[in-house]
Amino acid sequence: MPHFTASDGVRLYYEETGSGTPIVFVHEFAGDCRAWEQQMRYFGRRYRCVAFNARGYPPSDVPDDLGMYSQARAVADIVETLDHLGIDKAHCVGLSMGGFAAMHFGLDHADRALSVVIGGVGFGAEPDTADRFRAEVEAVAERWESEGAESFAPVYGSGAGREQLKHKDPRGFAEFIAQLKEHSARGAALTLRGVQMRRPSPWDLRERLAEMTVPALILHGDEDRPALPTGVFLKETIPTSGLVVLPRTGHTANLEEPAVFNAAVQDFIATVDAGRWTRRDRRAEGAAILLEPGKD
Repeated sequence: MPHFTASDGVRLYYEETGSGTPIVFVHEFAGDCRAWEQQMRYFGRRYRCVAFNARGYPPSDVPDDLGMYSQARAVADIVETLDHLGIDKAHCVGLSMGGFAAMHFGLDHADRALSVVIGGVGFGAEPDTADRFRAEVEAVAERWESEGAESFAPVYGSGAGREQLKHKDPRGFAEFIAQLKEHSARGAALTLRGVQMRRPSPWDLRERLAEMTVPALILHGDEDRPALPTGVFLKETIPTSGLVVLPRTGHTANLEEPAVFNAAVQDFIATVDAGRWTRRDRRAEGAAILLEPGKD
C-alpha cells in the first residue's frame, strides 16, 4: 500500500488515479479516503485524483502524542502529500473536517491552490456555540475511547446530519457504518481533541477570509442544520466564493447525492480552469435592496 512519511515522521496512506490537472480530496471526521470512491471514479476519468487518510486513520499512522494533531498539521499534510507526488498546484475538495482543512489550505497556501471546495463546514464554528461544541467533542472523544470503534461507530454514525443518507441509501449507509467501525478509536479521540476542539472559528478569521483570492465553492446540504449558517457567512465574506445548497441533503453530501455533488464540483473546476471564475462584482456587496439612494 502506498505511504509516504511526513516531515514529523508520521506515515500517511494515499491513493491516486487518473491523469491531468490534479485534485486532492480531504475526508471528514467520520470518513477516510474510501468515502471519496464515487468522486475518484468520476473525476479520475479527466483529472489526476489523490485521496489520503489523515493521521489517526489507519492505514496511516496513529501517533499517541496529542500535539501531533492540529488544524495547522492537517493543512501541512495536504501540502506534503502534494510535495511527495511532485504536484505543484491542485484543486482541493474537502468535506466537514476536510472542508476546514481545504479552507485553510486556500488561506495559507494560495500559491498551491487552484481552487478549494469547502463542503459541510460549520460544526461548532458559530461563536455562540463554541463552548457547547467543545464540551460535546470531549464527551464524544471519551466514548470513542471507552466503548471502542466496534460499539460506538454505529451510535456516532447515526447522529445529526446522517439521517438522510440512511433513508436515501440504506446500502450506502451500511457501508459507511462498516467502514467507520474499522477506524482507530484512539485516533478518533485524538483527532477530536487536537483538531476539532482547537480549530479557529471562521468568524475569528473574518479579515483574512475577506482577502482570500483562491476560487472557492462553498457546498452544503439544506438539512445540515449546524453547518448552514457558516456556509452563508463564508459566502458573504469570501469575495471569490460561490454557494451551492443541495436540497433535502444532510452532512455527507458526496455520499448522499454523488451525481449532483460531482456535477456541481465539475462545473466549478471547469469554470476555474477556463479562467472564468472571478471575484464577486462589488455592486453585489452593497446594502441597497432595490436601488442605491441617488441612483437614476
